[in-house]
Amino acid sequence: QVQLVESGGGLVQAGGSLRLSCAASGRTSSTHGMGWFRQGLGKEREFIARIPWSGGSPYYADSVKGRFTISRDNAKKTVYLQMNSLKFEDTATYYCAAVRAGGLWSCPEYWGQGTQVTVSS
Repeated sequence: QVQLVESGGGLVQAGGSLRLSCAASGRTSSTHGMGWFRQGLGKEREFIARIPWSGGSPYYADSVKGRFTISRDNAKKTVYLQMNSLKFEDTATYYCAAVRAGGLWSCPEYWGQGTQVTVSS
């Protein structure tokens, strides 16, 4: 099993920045990489960004490309999401997820508990 714990959410004004962190523990060696998703009130869960533990490049949803940056610290088994130029529509609960080796990014096996990001207009 893999456990994921997010932190860093909060309230920010439009145009501001936040950085989310997600610390992984447990059998992280069984995972290929990690990503971020979000779900706004009354909306479906949406993919935001992903990054493999090694090799490959980060990948972003068009809605956040150029504003959000995903990065990793392999030694700490932690993934970060730097969010800049935040917009009201970025308001959502943000979830960290991990994909097992050989799994699909579209359906990660492991999820964090979520952290709320609220952007005031």
